[in-house]
Amino acid sequence: MSSLALRESASAAGTTPDAAQRPPQRRRIGLLPTVTLLLGAVYCLLPVAWVVIASTKSGSELFSTFTFLPGSGFTENLSDLSAYRDGVYWQWMGNSALYAVAGALLSATVSACAGYALAVYRFRGREAMFNVLLAGVLMPPVILAVPQYLLLAQADLTDSYLSVLLPQILSPYGVYLARVYAAATVPADVVEAGRMDGASEWRIFTRIALPMMVPGLVTVFLFQFVAIWNNFLLPYIMLSDDEKFPITLGLYTLLEQGANTPALYTLVVTGAFLAVFPLVALFLVVQRFWSLDLLSGAVKS
Repeated sequence: MSSLALRESASAAGTTPDAAQRPPQRRRIGLLPTVTLLLGAVYCLLPVAWVVIASTKSGSELFSTFTFLPGSGFTENLSDLSAYRDGVYWQWMGNSALYAVAGALLSATVSACAGYALAVYRFRGREAMFNVLLAGVLMPPVILAVPQYLLLAQADLTDSYLSVLLPQILSPYGVYLARVYAAATVPADVVEAGRMDGASEWRIFTRIALPMMVPGLVTVFLFQFVAIWNNFLLPYIMLSDDEKFPITLGLYTLLEQGANTPALYTLVVTGAFLAVFPLVALFLVVQRFWSLDLLSGAVKS
């Protein structure tokens, strides 16, 4: 059959030639990625939905009503959580905010300096240093926790805020990301032009390169903030004073006590629900700065 006859027959049937020739199996296969993504979204959001609904239930409703049936005890749970040990929960939240904000800011600063230096300057041992950093990306945190504890114990810094903050400052992945972003967005011609104009290296970095690297550094800040906020192992090893606990470790102690005092389970669930809000708020505030496009240029022609 000629192409003209095929178009006429397809038009008479109300379809296009491409649609007439496209096998039905290909259209069915196209639904597979969508269905897979939907199942993945349900799998990830189902626990969040459970926490949100369970936080509204009183102690008597938590284990006696349908899982996804809202309760009527959220205000009571919030009041009990705030009153528990004179508001120690909010102290845990403040500790987490201190660790996460200070650690993420310092980590982004160190990553910016190290990434820019590795991307712009040429010096002996640069590639070896970068390979060591890449090895650090692949290193599980659990392997580093005990050596970090022993080092900080020698410096008499355990059970202090610094014991949780200092190990978080250097992020191998943050340095890697900053180097890739600096190499992609800071043109060598711009750096050379700054040097020819008599600007110092520090001025070139702070006034020229750093503004170009802002989207990548925001990404480093976000990743490190979330990692520190959700970190459990390092505070668990370093801290013994519960007034210095972050929210993850504080909720864990509440959960352990819930085995003997079931009424605390509602406090754990409500506390976990409230602990998500800072992360959501952070993403909403800085999402317009968040860019993972490491291939975008800094200078448009």
